[in-house]
Amino acid sequence: MKLLLTLAASLHLASCATIAPPAAKGTVDHVVLIWLKRPNNIADHTAIQAAAKDLRVIPGLQFLDSGTALASDRPVVDDSFDIGFTMRFDSAAALASYESDPRHVQKVTEVLKPLSKKILVYDIKR
Repeated sequence: MKLLLTLAASLHLASCATIAPPAAKGTVDHVVLIWLKRPNNIADHTAIQAAAKDLRVIPGLQFLDSGTALASDRPVVDDSFDIGFTMRFDSAAALASYESDPRHVQKVTEVLKPLSKKILVYDIKR
């Protein structure tokens, strides 16, 4: 019985430890918000998502995730964008290298800019 209670307690505590650890000092989060020229065009959404997927191989990029705006009634929330990307880089130097990488430049020039009416970027350092 004692073993069963110990096991149950261990499983419960393990399920509580789902919060990610804080980002390492020196890392940079890169947030990109995009307003599309044709917001409801599935092909445009797909093209931008595919372009972003190709960028995941660039050195210094820890992760790249994307999604759409979560509708909100709160006045402080801007939910007017169509696609949002969050990325984390090893450092500010890694972000600078990513931005000048020919693969990134090509995707921005050939895919992102032609399909977007507005792009807003936030960079957050740790």
